[in-house]
Amino acid sequence: MIHLYTGNGKGKTSAAIGLGIRAAGWKRCVCFAQFMKGNDTGELHVLEKMPEVMILRSQKNFGFYHTMSESDKAELTEIHNEILDRLMETAESGNCDVMILDEVTYPVKWGLLSMEKLKRLLALGKEDAGKEIEIVLTGRDVGNVLRDAADYITEMECVRHPFERGVEARKGIEF
Repeated sequence: MIHLYTGNGKGKTSAAIGLGIRAAGWKRCVCFAQFMKGNDTGELHVLEKMPEVMILRSQKNFGFYHTMSESDKAELTEIHNEILDRLMETAESGNCDVMILDEVTYPVKWGLLSMEKLKRLLALGKEDAGKEIEIVLTGRDVGNVLRDAADYITEMECVRHPFERGVEARKGIEF
């Protein structure tokens, strides 16, 4: 089935990783793909040590979308499409039980990946696809394609956040 963690509240990636760790604890293979992120984040240090988890992401930090050049966007689109190709290959080979597409809503919104490839991948998460793959999608500003595909939708609501008081993201808590 397909899970979608969205909304303006904190915890989308954390919830997805929690589900991935639960699956890995039962010796299920987890593919953790990060979109739009190339910076170092704390979860990577733990996930890298888990033999059940495969990590796919950009090795280059492109920064925020509004600061990217057109060549950066083209390069990042190529990286995102390569990640989708690897996910599809891994899923088709039967080597993935849980697939996490972290922050995938942003490249969908900004056209930084192939929607055709993403739709083919999402089709593998449907009950009648003949594969038992859970697909977890995270990110804000979710579009209809992802919302319509989802079996589970969890909306994270921000009631209060320290950022509103000027507190910057903290290592080990927000990243």
